Amino acid sequence: MSEKKTVTVKLVRSVIGTRHDHRDTVRSTRAFPERPYAIRALADDAVAVLDALGIERAHVVGMSLGGTLVQLLLLDHPERLLSATLWGTSVLGGAPPDPEIHDEDLPGPDPRLLALWAELGEERDAAAESEWRVEHWRLLNGAVLPFDADEFRHLEERVAEHSGTWANPAAHALADQSGLERGAELARVRVPTLVVDAPADPVVPAPHAARLARAIPGARLVAVDGLGHALGRPVLKPLADAILEHTGSEGR
Repeated sequence: MSEKKTVTVKLVRSVIGTRHDHRDTVRSTRAFPERPYAIRALADDAVAVLDALGIERAHVVGMSLGGTLVQLLLLDHPERLLSATLWGTSVLGGAPPDPEIHDEDLPGPDPRLLALWAELGEERDAAAESEWRVEHWRLLNGAVLPFDADEFRHLEERVAEHSGTWANPAAHALADQSGLERGAELARVRVPTLVVDAPADPVVPAPHAARLARAIPGARLVAVDGLGHALGRPVLKPLADAILEHTGSEGR
C-alpha cells in the first residue's frame, strides 16, 4: 500500500502549494456542451485530486466559486480537511434565518458587473478579450485600492499562454446549480474555519461574509482592508498572513 500523506497547502505571495484547473478552464478538458455537469461535481473533483496525489488531509482555501466548493467539502468530506478558509462567497442556499443579518440585508453584485457578465460568452479576438478581462478585473478590484491594469493584463497573458487559448471559459456560468441548497447543514461543521471579509467586494458585498461566518459554528471572521474580488499585489501579504496564521494555529 502506498503511504498516505498529510499536506499543508500554503499561500505565499501568489503561489498556492497544491492547486488544479477546474473542468473547462486552462488545461482541463473543455467539453461542457457534450458532457454538462453540476457545480457540485467540482467539489468531488477536488477530492479526486487529493486521492490521486495520495494526500489524506489538507488545508483548503477557496475564493468565489471556490468558496462554494469549500462549503461542500466541509459538508461531504470533513475528514479530508485540516482547516478551511473561504472568502468572496455567500452562504449556501437554504440556511436558516439569522436573527441579526436578514436575507434582505444581503445585496447582490454591482450592476456594472451584471452588465459585463451578460457579454461573457461573446466571441472576441485576443486583443479584445484581453481588454474585456482587464476591465472585468478593474470592477472586481473594488473602489478602495488602486488598480494596476498592467498587473492583471500580464496575469491574463500568462493564463492564455498556460491554457493555449483566449477563449473565455464561460462553462461554469452554465453549469447546473442544483444541490446547493444545503446551508442548514453548515451548523454541523466542526472543521476549523476562517471566513475572510472582503470589505470592497463588488460581487458579494458586506454583510455576506459575516452571514457566512455566523452559519458555521466556531468560524472566525477576519477582514482584509481594501480586499475586493481580485487578488492584486496590495492584498496578497495581509491575505497570506491571515491564512497562514489560521492554518498554523492550534498545532495544525
